[in-house]
Amino acid sequence: MAAEQAAVVVIGAGLAGTEAAWQIASAGVPVRLLEMRPVRQSPAHHSSEFAELVCSNSFGALSSDRAAGLLQEELRRLGSLVIRTADQHAVPAGGALAVDRGRYSAALTAALEQHPLVTVERREATALPTPDQLCVLATGPLTSEPLADDLRAFTGRADCHFFDAASPIVDGESIDLTVAFRASRYDKGDADYINCPMDK
Repeated sequence: MAAEQAAVVVIGAGLAGTEAAWQIASAGVPVRLLEMRPVRQSPAHHSSEFAELVCSNSFGALSSDRAAGLLQEELRRLGSLVIRTADQHAVPAGGALAVDRGRYSAALTAALEQHPLVTVERREATALPTPDQLCVLATGPLTSEPLADDLRAFTGRADCHFFDAASPIVDGESIDLTVAFRASRYDKGDADYINCPMDK
């Protein structure tokens, strides 16, 4: 009888971690997906769902003559869960691929939680795994401080910095449409964007 295959550890269930866990499991390899939320929240997140889009709900231009659109098409052809789910939860955005944030993240979370080869562990990883453990570190700019400190110690680099910006999310009904105006993105597609002029 063959020995049971060791699981690959994926730390972080953002866009990269979600895709990595899905691709590894789809190749028949067990995965342990570690996500710190809701045990530990970051300043930017609003939920505990995977691949929560905290900065923008847009993946950029859809057209394959643009870098973002070309990358999206390549990912589609490679069976990307992240892009396939974005296509399923797209919202009007002119010539861009944008998604309903809540439904998008919920769908990705459900897909990973239901995959038979993925074990989700809701806990903070405070240190890198041992050298004999195959691991994908996908914590990105919202890496918790203990893990960031361990990564700095491991690399010997003090100049590793982890930070991110979060775009404000406003209630559409709170926008004064006598001042704001609708327009397309880059004059392509429909007027799906509400533009809010602001002073300094």
